[in-house]
Amino acid sequence: MFLELQSNVQSLWLTVLLLSWAVFLFGGFLFGKINADQTHRMRTWTRMASSVVLVVAGWSWAVFMRETPVATYALLVAVGMSFGFLGDLFMAGLLPLKDYVLGGIGSFGIGHIFYIITFVGFGGQQGLDEPGARWGALALWLLVGLLGWYIVVFRGQQATFLHYAALPYALLLASTAGFATGLVLQAGGFAPLALGAALFLLSDLILAAQLFNNLRFRYIGDIVWLTYGPAQMLIVFSVYTALLVTRAG
Repeated sequence: MFLELQSNVQSLWLTVLLLSWAVFLFGGFLFGKINADQTHRMRTWTRMASSVVLVVAGWSWAVFMRETPVATYALLVAVGMSFGFLGDLFMAGLLPLKDYVLGGIGSFGIGHIFYIITFVGFGGQQGLDEPGARWGALALWLLVGLLGWYIVVFRGQQATFLHYAALPYALLLASTAGFATGLVLQAGGFAPLALGAALFLLSDLILAAQLFNNLRFRYIGDIVWLTYGPAQMLIVFSVYTALLVTRAG
């Protein structure tokens, strides 16, 4: 599947991880039983397992790419995904922190800082840093993030510290989408990456609507994960796209 890798063993290992991730995430939804308040079918362990697989995949890419031009890209993505998993643990209530939402925001936020450093650094390294594409896409996504925060989190609410803390977080996620879009405008192969970054922001806005506006509908918890999970997968496996871009250029 990953034909440009140095060995068939590496390709097979990453393919197995990708399939395992899909089994845990989509299988958890298809074969799970809906909970009492009808918000989700996935059990906590299948969601966490899908994220663990992506952490393993991220670090596998980092090891396999260590002698290639995308070594830094792979390493930073692996670190970002690891912080994402930490955020998953906070949001699932599996870590001893009373304000689990703030813990999740902090962990995901750090992960996205690593993602942004990855995309900006790689763009500069490969000459994919045309100002119009990079900063135009960023400006557009920052506007989307600002509007999303205002409509979903702030409007009509009795604002607390957490409401305001959600603004820089939303703008950070929007920045990830912006810089990813800047890459795809110059190298079309990064389209899955840009889609992943956009899905991450969408997932977060749905979750924010649930947390701050008490939005409820059947399977809302699953919808959050069925957008978030593919988002992280597309970001982690964008290492392969980066490798193809360096070899083509």
